[in-house]
Amino acid sequence: MALVWAVKLLLFSWLFNVLPSSQAKGNFNEYRYPFIKRASTFPSASSSSSSGHNNVYDYIVVGGGTAGCPLASTLSQKFNVLVLERGGVPFANSNVSFLQNFHIALADTSPTSASQAFISTDGVLNSRARVLGGGTCINAGFYTRASTRFIKSVGWDAKLVNESYPWIEKQIVYQPKLEPWQVALRDSLLDVGISPFNGFTYDHLYGTKVGGTIFDRFGRRHTAAELLSSGNPQKLTVLVYATVQRIVFDKSGKRPKAVGVIFKDEKGNQHEAVLADKPQSEVILSSGAIGSPQMLLLSGIGPKADLEKLKIPVVLDNKFVGKGMADNPMNAVFVPSNKAEKQTLIQTVGITKMGVYIEASSGFSQSKDSIQCHHGIMSAEIGQLSTIPPKQRTPEAVQAYIRRKRNLPHEAFKGGFILEKIANPISKGDLSLVNTNVDDNPSVTFNYFSHPYDLQRCVDGIRVATKVVQSEHFTNYTRCNKQTVEKVLNMSVEANVNLIPKHTNDTKSLEQFCKDTVITIWHYHGGAHVGTVVSPQHKVLGVDRVRVVDSSTFSESPGTNPQATVMMMGRYFGAKILRERLGRAAGI
Repeated sequence: MALVWAVKLLLFSWLFNVLPSSQAKGNFNEYRYPFIKRASTFPSASSSSSSGHNNVYDYIVVGGGTAGCPLASTLSQKFNVLVLERGGVPFANSNVSFLQNFHIALADTSPTSASQAFISTDGVLNSRARVLGGGTCINAGFYTRASTRFIKSVGWDAKLVNESYPWIEKQIVYQPKLEPWQVALRDSLLDVGISPFNGFTYDHLYGTKVGGTIFDRFGRRHTAAELLSSGNPQKLTVLVYATVQRIVFDKSGKRPKAVGVIFKDEKGNQHEAVLADKPQSEVILSSGAIGSPQMLLLSGIGPKADLEKLKIPVVLDNKFVGKGMADNPMNAVFVPSNKAEKQTLIQTVGITKMGVYIEASSGFSQSKDSIQCHHGIMSAEIGQLSTIPPKQRTPEAVQAYIRRKRNLPHEAFKGGFILEKIANPISKGDLSLVNTNVDDNPSVTFNYFSHPYDLQRCVDGIRVATKVVQSEHFTNYTRCNKQTVEKVLNMSVEANVNLIPKHTNDTKSLEQFCKDTVITIWHYHGGAHVGTVVSPQHKVLGVDRVRVVDSSTFSESPGTNPQATVMMMGRYFGAKILRERLGRAAGI
């Protein structure tokens, strides 16, 4: 681990010396990172043939994200791999790289931002990644494995799974230094009966635990993009600002067969990347739970009537594409403090047997580049405007809050939040195209709390969160007596905070609280489920040479936070594909 850390320090020192400060500037040749290039450097058909090169690949990975990076890195050990990522690189982006700037990347709505905002039809503001490294570049960094039950339910090889997780952990995962706010949460969780204490562990265990993090001890984020350094640079090509338009199919045979993809570069020019003429060559979608179903639809795989309305040539009629979308609903309560708290994201978690997870965040920071006086993971600027019902959460409402908060005293931002999240929501929604422009978000509905069991679990979770807030470990730590709390809350009346519900015995009242204050923790999934859209091997049903490897195939979000399993999934399927094609010669 020491050697790995030393190498990474050298790499980051080198990258920061040679990379431009903005994703939008500079030539990627400056990186001296040979396999990462701008999409516009991709040779045209005429230039490639005249120079003796060709645009033919064994695997084309659409999306260099949480799953796509480890997948491509693994496949490149033996095969020529092309990764097409619509965003830029994360390495020199300070909004991505530092914990203290977590909220800024999510609040950035510019076209080159690492995150792309979207609003579900439910009214909940949300985000999707648009950067090499995907969600690992914009999330809260918490790293924890899926339960053994989840691994069994998806039918994965437990031995290979247990070899794939450590491959990730040795490269980019760390044990956090537990901050006081997280210590108070740990002790409060145990005090209210969420036991035993399982210490620091990656494993999913009932009780209270401290998980891993992709932030190092200096607060620097390490993303899935770094896993590309384990790839074979002679066989790996990564194009950034490469926006795939559609998969190209040959429909002359018995079944449609993928032959390549069409993508546009940062200058708007179109290119075609072609698969090698081998049965095992594949286009692999790793664009996430929004991007992969969207790409299938744009490529002509989906409900026939919907495709025909948009004049998309139908390759395969499949009514299940885009169906079964889910997002784990989260609700939060504010815990005031009489002192400024250090910013923390997720470090401690309570895993209950009632199907609820309890986590916490705290603090605010200020700098010349920062959003002044924010609420961290609960900042309204990043869409977490939970003090008004979902349907009223418009961009205008966010801007109105931003204007109002300029007059708020700093005391209104002292403290943190107890976060309550529903595990495995039963409520489902769907995804559909609005138009044929891949840059535009599709229409997404999650139907939060439409199933009564989800609502009941939220009520139970809020009651647990209330007990945690009222635990002596928090009251002693925040040093807020009743008078101080009332003073802070009076000053916070215009701040983006939800207080402890006054009538926790009133189930109807708590149900309304859950509905009115629901937000996201960005763990949405589904839209390309195993059994209806893809096979157990994740090959798209009804066509040849297309596979999906990302969270769109999940019927539930793994663990308390999914990034560990999504990264592992990339490594797992990369290794599995190599073994299936090469046997022992795979060397993996």
